[in-house]
Amino acid sequence: VQLQASGGGLVQAGDSLRLSCTASARTFGRYSVGWFRRAPGKEREFVAAINWSYGVISYVDSVKGRFTISRDNAENTIHLQMNSLKAEDTAVYFCAVPRYYSSGVYSQEKDYNLWGQGTEVTVSS
Repeated sequence: VQLQASGGGLVQAGDSLRLSCTASARTFGRYSVGWFRRAPGKEREFVAAINWSYGVISYVDSVKGRFTISRDNAENTIHLQMNSLKAEDTAVYFCAVPRYYSSGVYSQEKDYNLWGQGTEVTVSS
């Protein structure tokens, strides 16, 4: 099973991008899905996560009000809508599936065991 993140690109500050994450060979089912990012020279950090029923969603404070995570279970796709992008949002964005089959969401890297290869987002100021 592989995760494929897409939708990254080069944009200007204030612009929007929509990232997508799909899984090969299986559906996300009732697994939660998370987005992380790694900015240049920094460690990977949690961005957002959503459980399978939309009942639980979590965001890092720096993206609240600007980013929206959603999932289309019929299309087996997770989206991250990013609005009002800032230069500090520049990073490689990864989607990931946690090792736990539960209704919770997780913000720690250690809780995830399946990662996509990432899609690069560059925001010019």
